[in-house]
Amino acid sequence: MSGLAPGFTLRPGSTPPGPVVLASPHSGREYPAAFLAATRLTLAQLRRAEDAFVAELIEPAAAAHRVPLIAARYGRSWLDLNRAAAEVDPAMVVDPLDSDPAQASERVAAGLGVIPRVAAQGLDIYAGRLRQSEIEARLAAVHVPYHAALAALLDAARREHGCAVLIDCHSMPTPATAGSAPQVVLGDRFGTTADPSLVTAIERVFTGAGLRVARNAPYAGGYTTTHHGAPLAGVHAVQVEIDRALYMDPARLVRHAGFDRIAAVFTTLVAALPVAVAALPRPWACAAE
Repeated sequence: MSGLAPGFTLRPGSTPPGPVVLASPHSGREYPAAFLAATRLTLAQLRRAEDAFVAELIEPAAAAHRVPLIAARYGRSWLDLNRAAAEVDPAMVVDPLDSDPAQASERVAAGLGVIPRVAAQGLDIYAGRLRQSEIEARLAAVHVPYHAALAALLDAARREHGCAVLIDCHSMPTPATAGSAPQVVLGDRFGTTADPSLVTAIERVFTGAGLRVARNAPYAGGYTTTHHGAPLAGVHAVQVEIDRALYMDPARLVRHAGFDRIAAVFTTLVAALPVAVAALPRPWACAAE
């Protein structure tokens, strides 16, 4: 897509790389001008769908420990990096699409595919349907390069240390039962994208900070976790969802006094991860002997 800035920002880590990679696929806040001209929603309505300030929340941890941080540039209402490229709603497209099982996912049915149909509060983003060529252009310009860059970061870490850890960072709305509901949800696709001992080590950091933690409910991890997480090949991926009310005012989309506290928890997490990584089993090493 001509004139489009790169779809992500990358804060490089140390050389040689450490074992940890941080990612924030939903904190992008830029929108192409053509999209803003075509959407039926205001910028404020579009921004309600963002994981606002998550990249800034984890940036101090990346800086302190020289960990790479890859973050979305564009808002997820335009393109969702935590979805498979095939998660497209055929009803949104003028041209007939080749059939793909991903088109029947629950996320697509909810209007939250790779090209979302709705923004926050179920508001329709578009007045009409899109051309397949427009969707393909967005995917080629942003989705493909983002996941290629993330894969390269993880591969470099794995080659250096024998394994790599991806912490995919998100924010979530405050649950209705706020007084007893989890404030952090760790997603490892029910034990398939990361070694359980690693997830336990991550959980201990958050509980040690006085936060309530759950696993895989209601968020078990999205495309990023399932696509990149391959524990038997030495790549562990964990999605971290944190209650956004802990660090910001969701109604006004501004940070509050809790921001520094939660940023410090992520810094503690990144500091603790190398020890957890060193203890991980390496079953692939035996297979190569």
